[in-house]
Amino acid sequence: MIHEVIDINTENSQARLYTYFLSNSPQMDSERKRPAVIICPGGGYEFTSDREAEPIAIKLNAMGIHACVLRYSVAPAVFPTSIMELASAVALVRENAKKWNVDNNRIIAAGFSAGGHLAASLGVFWNEGFLSEKLGVSADVIKPNGLLLSYPVITSGEHSHRGSFDALVGKDDVQLLEKVSLEKQVSKDTPPTFLWHTFTDEPVPVENSFLFANALLKQKIPLEMHIYPRGAHGLALGTEETRGKNNDRSVQPEVANWIEMAGRWINGL
Repeated sequence: MIHEVIDINTENSQARLYTYFLSNSPQMDSERKRPAVIICPGGGYEFTSDREAEPIAIKLNAMGIHACVLRYSVAPAVFPTSIMELASAVALVRENAKKWNVDNNRIIAAGFSAGGHLAASLGVFWNEGFLSEKLGVSADVIKPNGLLLSYPVITSGEHSHRGSFDALVGKDDVQLLEKVSLEKQVSKDTPPTFLWHTFTDEPVPVENSFLFANALLKQKIPLEMHIYPRGAHGLALGTEETRGKNNDRSVQPEVANWIEMAGRWINGL
């Protein structure tokens, strides 16, 4: 296991990347290349949740998948600070693919809730100049090969999680709010996506996932999507491992199979 804490420095910020990279063994396959998932925890762009960080990485490791957790900048930092950090993290993993035994063609941006918005933002904006030019890299270096979105914040419109957008862009920047309403930014260059949500999610209505899925379908982007009939927001794994303090609603065994399905999807990219 290669477990490091790496500073991600951008123009005006510093984030941290926590790696959970599996070691190769000469007794099995010393040249094995594995997919890598960069996890963006949720927290409404106000904090990054522990429940959607290391437990997710460890579960992915158990399925033979590299993982790392990005502790990105939150309020008072505003757009595009966190997406610059995520793009830098993708570039770092890609540039060190040989050292870390990463499959360069299977680097996935994953996120939960507001972290899902961050991951999806890179998915729709990776080829825009404001990222690659500021980071001094080609757009292909920061492109995620897939998006894994768990109950993501997507729209700044009717079904928005208003707190996330207030933290990300403020209340008065109408033009920027339109830009970060991601269902409007999907293009033919958006990566294949795995989505899951619960029908009864109140803080981030399930319409967020449907809006993004419909936009993907219009562009003929490959999509796997699972909607569970019951479950509160912020379930993480949905198991005892990610039970919230004094929160029985965070354990929902019916959704716990999402990560196994996501693992099969990742390995199939």
